[in-house]
Amino acid sequence: MLDPSDPEMLVLGPFVGEPTPHVRIPLDQGICGAAVASRATIVVDDVNADPRYLSCSIKTRSEIVAPIFVDGKVVGEIDIDSHTPAAFTEADRSFLEEVAQIVGNYIALSQT
Repeated sequence: MLDPSDPEMLVLGPFVGEPTPHVRIPLDQGICGAAVASRATIVVDDVNADPRYLSCSIKTRSEIVAPIFVDGKVVGEIDIDSHTPAAFTEADRSFLEEVAQIVGNYIALSQT
């Protein structure tokens, strides 16, 4: 999620996986920062070939990141890593974008 006190910083929320040193990510770094900055889902088939990638696990081979919007503003994102290269399809992208929209709608409702 974006840090409410620093909108240029992502803060890692609940997750499943190995511990990571990247619990705070500036928007100008990593695939996660790029997804927020571009306001678009990013799919990376080979993280080792993408210079934006911040290594969280040496096992990660591909990644998908979908921004979460509330009232037209990015408030966070859903980030999924895979140990398999090119793991994410267009169907996965569509599904994750729908999930991000549901989460954004839930956040918006909880703020009213």
